[in-house]
Amino acid sequence: MCSTNGLFRNLSKSINSLRLLPNLWVHLHLSCSPSPESDSDGAGAAANQLESCADPSLLLRLHSQMLRNHFLRSPFHWNALIRAYLRLASPRAALLLFIQMSRSGSSPDSYTLPIIFKAISHSFMLVTGRQLHSLSIKHGLELNEYCNSGLINIYAKAGEFDNALKVFDKSSERKLGSWNAIINGLAQGGHSKEAIRFFVQLRRSGLVPDDVTMVSVASACGSYGDLSLAQQVHKCMLQAQSLERLSIMRLNSLVDMYSKCGRTDLSLKVFDKMPGRDVSSWTSMIMGLATQGEAKHALEHYDRMVQEGVRPNQVTFVAVLTACAHAGLADEAVAYFDAMMERYGIEPMVAHYGCMVDVLGRVGRVEEAKKMVEGMPMRGNAVIWGTMLGACERYGKVEIGEWVAGKLLELEPWNDGVYVVLSNIYAACGMWAEVERVRRLMWERRVVKTPGFSAATNSN
Repeated sequence: MCSTNGLFRNLSKSINSLRLLPNLWVHLHLSCSPSPESDSDGAGAAANQLESCADPSLLLRLHSQMLRNHFLRSPFHWNALIRAYLRLASPRAALLLFIQMSRSGSSPDSYTLPIIFKAISHSFMLVTGRQLHSLSIKHGLELNEYCNSGLINIYAKAGEFDNALKVFDKSSERKLGSWNAIINGLAQGGHSKEAIRFFVQLRRSGLVPDDVTMVSVASACGSYGDLSLAQQVHKCMLQAQSLERLSIMRLNSLVDMYSKCGRTDLSLKVFDKMPGRDVSSWTSMIMGLATQGEAKHALEHYDRMVQEGVRPNQVTFVAVLTACAHAGLADEAVAYFDAMMERYGIEPMVAHYGCMVDVLGRVGRVEEAKKMVEGMPMRGNAVIWGTMLGACERYGKVEIGEWVAGKLLELEPWNDGVYVVLSNIYAACGMWAEVERVRRLMWERRVVKTPGFSAATNSN
């Protein structure tokens, strides 16, 4: 276990390597000349303002005010400030504040560490998470309900499920938060069967599942693809809230679950009976129809959503573009892509570009897809390059295929599929010398084609 000083040196180094908001901290310290007034009423008012703060620029002013008036003396005020940065999607700023808090002589309490664990989880900083796990043990907070669930989240998000289970097992009197953390972690990590098994254990323990539990287990059932199990989860939700209506969060999860099980008819039944729908409801339904090949119905639901005055978000447009890609509706996809930026002011993410490359590649507009990739503000990922390479193979685009294969091999030099597809492109064009060159290159680089296999599963 590292010393406290060593911990904060390592944590500072980790955060500084990420070039964390340098202008923010310079601005705050330059604008914080001491003020003669420093009272508990002012500190309390500042803390109240932090709880309702939704504007990053206002948060900077409040932070500056608290420093200027020396309000940051107790864990309560540090916690309020750290929580505000985390709520406004600045987890690394929250971590830097935690370092400053510790160096000021204010010890973290049972509220501080759960906030920091959440910030670490959002930042995927596993090494820092391990260091702060040691700190929680030192302060006797490892088994605290909120610290316990926070640690489980960190390890599960990093794919270290053995460590997540060890933390879970250490707590003899588990609260619902710990159960939710392990079920959600397993569900999101692709361990659907294990997530469902833990849900059954939770029910046997006598605890009543909440929205978070049911959304997680519905996600696990959808990924597992077992309709019978999905219907049991639906029944469980109805029993758990027999005296009141199902929350919109639970209903959205049912729409998603049935769609993933291939039963969009059941998804539509749930969707149509919902007393109210938010953007997540519409997005879940559009995505469900899109992924099941019902592009026309998906786009009709998008039109209904807009007509009802619900503003689409980034995920909605991923669903819409997915529908266009599955149906080969390239012109429509271009129109939706343009509307996303021009009408709604949404900047495209890599997922949107991936959908556009997919739909353009499917209809043979490979040169147009290449131009779109070259104009991306971010680097293309393996999915985008792989999609483009598949389009080049389908339409015999040798020059673009060579360019794409080079990009993909920069990311995945071990990927035998790149060599195979490139070889197929050459073979389809009768370029046998190039086919032989690719095979020789595979041999020289010791890349071996992975043999195919089949696997059978059952739900028992």
